[in-house]
Amino acid sequence: MKIGLYFGSFNPIHNGHLIIASHILNEKLVDKIWFIVSPQNPLKETSSLLNENHRYHLASIATEDDQRMKASDIEFSLPRPSYTSVTLAQLTEKYPQHQFTVIMGGDSFQNIQKWKNFEFILNNYPILIYNRPGFEIKAMKNSNTVVLNAPLLEISSTWIRNLIKEKKSIKYLLPDNVIEELERGGYYRK
Repeated sequence: MKIGLYFGSFNPIHNGHLIIASHILNEKLVDKIWFIVSPQNPLKETSSLLNENHRYHLASIATEDDQRMKASDIEFSLPRPSYTSVTLAQLTEKYPQHQFTVIMGGDSFQNIQKWKNFEFILNNYPILIYNRPGFEIKAMKNSNTVVLNAPLLEISSTWIRNLIKEKKSIKYLLPDNVIEELERGGYYRK
């Protein structure tokens, strides 16, 4: 089975993430998508991160109604910070029956040369890249990269966190069950 691995902090997961995943599935580029919740991205500040178990829970409930998607906490048991190359090696060993494809935004792809063992990733795994505003990317020659013509929404987790802090509406930006859980937990209010 072809599994798309969508790595991210998902702090929190939002409709922009889900729309991109749905587009990739609708285009039949992969059979299923696993949202790999990263407990600690080595290239991001961790002070604004919600606890990884809460972020995993939010990703789980966001995807629970679509059998083609699921959240994964595989990186929770791996050394920190989380390196995509290590996670890919672990998943490939654990699930040899699957073919894995990496899903990332153009902003992440622009920084891929800063990633640990990035050559290993580029040489061994297909990469689906969705454009992000301000980060237009072209597929690399002689590589396994595909630039998607996916719907672009200027939604970011940072923007959502700021709206919550400012006590503004986040309706329509996240699935309703995720909004309910954010409100119940009082997340991102401080």
